[in-house]
Amino acid sequence: MKTSGTIIIVGGGVIGLSIAYHLRRDGHDGPLLVIERDPTYARASSSLAMGGVRQQFSSAVNIQLARYGRRFYSEFDDAMRVPGHQPRVDFRSRGYLFLVDEASSERFESRVERQRALGAKVERLDLDMLTDRLPGVRLDDIRFGVFGADDGYLEPREVLSGFRTAAAALGAEFVQAEVTDLLRRSDRIVGVELTDGTRLSGDAVVNAAGPFAARLGAMAGIQLPVQPVRQHLFRCALPTRWPYRFPVLVDPTGVHWRHDDPVTESDPDRLVVACTRLDEPPGENFECDFSRWESDFRPPLVRRVPALDSADLVLVEGWAGLYAMTPDHNPLLGEHPDAPGFFLANGFSGHGLMIAPAVGKVMSELIRTGRSDTVDVSTLDPGRFERHELVHDEALI
Repeated sequence: MKTSGTIIIVGGGVIGLSIAYHLRRDGHDGPLLVIERDPTYARASSSLAMGGVRQQFSSAVNIQLARYGRRFYSEFDDAMRVPGHQPRVDFRSRGYLFLVDEASSERFESRVERQRALGAKVERLDLDMLTDRLPGVRLDDIRFGVFGADDGYLEPREVLSGFRTAAAALGAEFVQAEVTDLLRRSDRIVGVELTDGTRLSGDAVVNAAGPFAARLGAMAGIQLPVQPVRQHLFRCALPTRWPYRFPVLVDPTGVHWRHDDPVTESDPDRLVVACTRLDEPPGENFECDFSRWESDFRPPLVRRVPALDSADLVLVEGWAGLYAMTPDHNPLLGEHPDAPGFFLANGFSGHGLMIAPAVGKVMSELIRTGRSDTVDVSTLDPGRFERHELVHDEALI
């Protein structure tokens, strides 16, 4: 499309904002509108995320997207600085460490070889190395570990505000509204209609609506295979200041945690604990089920770290956000074949924040030029489910 054409992005979370930022950085000089219904981002997936950033996937496309994101986040604070705003994502490169038991050892051995071949920086740690690295962690059922030293975590809300202020400084316009319909001319999507009846015309409309992507797709007469699925996180206070900093530690049960570092000497040392429930029913459910702390989260945590099996391990808070899930747990990226002018950036299934920088870059390329050069995302195109060409990546948690 012409660099002066109007682009409308529906959804002002981290994906939509990254697309807006990269479009401007890549030379789009026409009108650029970001429509977000809730500027407080109270229920935005990127606001409620754990904040992990890792390269440890098993598919080439995800590893490349994640590597781009890792490099981008390491320089984020400087790159997104604008007058009056200095983001502090505080990227902590403490690594992701997967603990591998007997049942999963063969699968992880193959995964490590593949990850290395695809350029991910991973290290296989034997039991002696794990014991030295993780004093106080129970390893009697563990065969080895897989460690990504370049991985880590950051502050999700700082990513969100950093992208937003930088995109605004580059000329992106923000509209607080809800889209109620998409406008068509013949078979092409040519704009949006808002709640108050306002119609906005555009040369391209981008669906960056997160867990609500299918609702927007239906307005184009398209059934998108994206469902909102509730995910829980809990924050707990440790009984004492932990003597070292955990990496993002992934237990074979799927429970994983990271430090929520004290800001001052008087602040408690805390952990953020996550676990994906595979049988969670789809739906827009933000209610936190606190019973899951005792049933699903706390037992694997204290079994792995016996010193935490204490009444002094205090649950501070819990919350629920939404994953936007696809059948193969990988995103839809690109122009929809049945609706020219309608671009999808949806279905990130829990890893949207970590690959948001790369998604912004490749979507900018796809919208402006029709191809993605930075990372080839053709395997993630929106028509793959109708062709039964699912993307397999076993390293999703």
